[in-house]
Amino acid sequence: MHRPWEADPDAEFACRFGKSAQQLGDTKEDLTCPDLWELTNGDVAAIGRDLTELHRDRLPPGVSVGPDERIVILPRNMVVAAKPDIPNA
Repeated sequence: MHRPWEADPDAEFACRFGKSAQQLGDTKEDLTCPDLWELTNGDVAAIGRDLTELHRDRLPPGVSVGPDERIVILPRNMVVAAKPDIPNA
C-alpha cells in the first residue's frame, strides 16, 4: 500500500520544540518523559504516553489509527510551550 506520506526512518532528532519536561515540571529526574522534537527532514517526533487502545473506540467520525500508528498523549503545557518554535508554514 502506497501512502502520500511515509515516516523517514533516516531522519534524526534536530531540535526540541519548546521546553523539556524537566523545565516544565512534568517530570523530576526520570529519563522516560514526554518530549516534542523537529527531525532533520522537518517532520515532528512526539514522545509521550501511548493511549492508543484506550482511545481507539472513542475516535471521532472520520478519524482512524492505522496498524502502524499510535495515539500519543503529551502534556498541554508542553505543546503550548512549543508553539513559538513551530513554523506557521
